[in-house]
Amino acid sequence: MTYVVTENCIACKYMDCVEVCPVDCFYEGENTLVIHPDECIDCGVCEPECPADAIRPDTEPEMDRWVEFNRKYAEMWPVITERGAPPANADAMDGVPNKLQTHFSPEPGQKETS
Repeated sequence: MTYVVTENCIACKYMDCVEVCPVDCFYEGENTLVIHPDECIDCGVCEPECPADAIRPDTEPEMDRWVEFNRKYAEMWPVITERGAPPANADAMDGVPNKLQTHFSPEPGQKETS
């Protein structure tokens, strides 16, 4: 089992999940996050931290497409290890339907500077 980020993260990107991840398997896009399914250790600590309820175990119905979505973008985007500020309209975007078609950006997020 692994955990994956689903559609409701798009345009919400709260990032509460990032700081609790013990293996740094979150990757940042311009307006969403993903979890690398091959790096996730299935601990589940991220799931209850997500205010948008966008993190799910891959054992739930119809999660195969989200596993592949997360894998694809985790291999393209930079890793994120610290929580950033969510978009100003994150609360308004929480629960908006069809965000993958209407709001998703394939662009990477900010690279971390260390």
